[in-house]
Amino acid sequence: MKNNQPNLLIIFADQLRYQSLGFTGDHNVKTPNLDRFAEEALNFSNAVSGCPVCSPARASLLTGQYPDTHGVVLNDVCLENGADSFADVLSDSGYDTGYIGKWHIDGHGRKGYIPPERRHGFKYWKVLECTHNYWNSDYYDNDEQHLSRWEGYDAEAQANDACGYIREHSGCGKPFCLTLSWGTPHAPYETAPEKYRRMYNPEKITLRPNVNVDGEYLENIKKSIAGYNAHISALDDYFGRIMQVVEDRGISRNTIVVFWSDHGDMLGSQGEYKKQRPWDESIKVPLLIRWPEQFGEKGKVIENVINTPDIMPTMLSMCGAHIPDTVEGNDYFAFLKGKTPAPVDAALLACYHPFGQYTRQKHNGREYRGVRTKRYTYVRDHAGPWMLYDNEKDPYQLVNLVEYPEFQTLLDKLEKKLQVILRELNDDFPKGEYYIEKFNYTVDETGTVPYWLKRG
Repeated sequence: MKNNQPNLLIIFADQLRYQSLGFTGDHNVKTPNLDRFAEEALNFSNAVSGCPVCSPARASLLTGQYPDTHGVVLNDVCLENGADSFADVLSDSGYDTGYIGKWHIDGHGRKGYIPPERRHGFKYWKVLECTHNYWNSDYYDNDEQHLSRWEGYDAEAQANDACGYIREHSGCGKPFCLTLSWGTPHAPYETAPEKYRRMYNPEKITLRPNVNVDGEYLENIKKSIAGYNAHISALDDYFGRIMQVVEDRGISRNTIVVFWSDHGDMLGSQGEYKKQRPWDESIKVPLLIRWPEQFGEKGKVIENVINTPDIMPTMLSMCGAHIPDTVEGNDYFAFLKGKTPAPVDAALLACYHPFGQYTRQKHNGREYRGVRTKRYTYVRDHAGPWMLYDNEKDPYQLVNLVEYPEFQTLLDKLEKKLQVILRELNDDFPKGEYYIEKFNYTVDETGTVPYWLKRG
């Protein structure tokens, strides 16, 4: 490898919240492989998906930009602002690049063919824009313009393909950058393989104290969480399988492995479902980074906040590659090596345009801006301050302090912190319609970009 460049392996799940893993303290779920990996990795306990929605988060991971810059402010639109992706940069730096699984930033239909010029630097390509049918699902195999099919449960088939890629590329004399993007544990929750569904009895699920639903809704939440956990345990098995191949190929010391999720899932907490909301179940995601050659064999918990746009420049810096001028995120590598303080102490939280299940018209969806620090969550909408939580004293966010006069000084301090970030990003917090017009998107009566529409 040129200058002993590390391999980069990025594995991420869709809608996997931080709170639903063994190593984060959830006794409902079994994740032995990820728990073991967390003991060997840097474990970011306050990693934030600042815009907790699939397409915006994925575009931010790829470009290191915030959604109001890259333009993917809601699902099913196309990333086409010309910014270099991490795969573009690493490809130019001599890396073989590959992507397997869910893409969801092309915006030309969820089953549409994605030509090479819209793959943002990835060469090996086994991808579908988006599906939530996890059995015998479709994908495009490199430059074939007809659909191929994953056999069986697609997360397992994709993991097996990733294992094959690693075996093939680990001895070729070039570093590789492989991204594996799983579609689960996103709903439908009840579709994991039976082996894993048998592991979880809904009646034995212990709910988080902030789940405030009852009756039929309570029963449904327990069933959903049991199914969600079944998907997670399946992914844990496949993750362990991939890590074993990395070990067997003798490349574990100089392979950076990143495990992440694009956003979380409310699953009844605060009486809410799925994502887009600024509570911790929606915004907090697992972020594990293991690189034994640089950080050693023993893991460490990193309590400092880190946001999705920060991951891309940090990975490039670790790989010894240049960080494009278009990047807005922060490079954490020097901090992780103990050479500098953390780049920031607050992560931006933002919803640029509510859509889908959270449209303003039907479900009280709202645009918001806020900050998540190591201790506090502060969020405002267009009407004014909306949330203020002390997450150290109130980890389940049960008491909103925003109306308490004795916390006005703290609120003002966090508001100033938010305003500094917004000024740096030239974000004056416009209404969501501004972005629809700015990026020339068409939405239907629900406020959602229809899946079949192209941009413009």
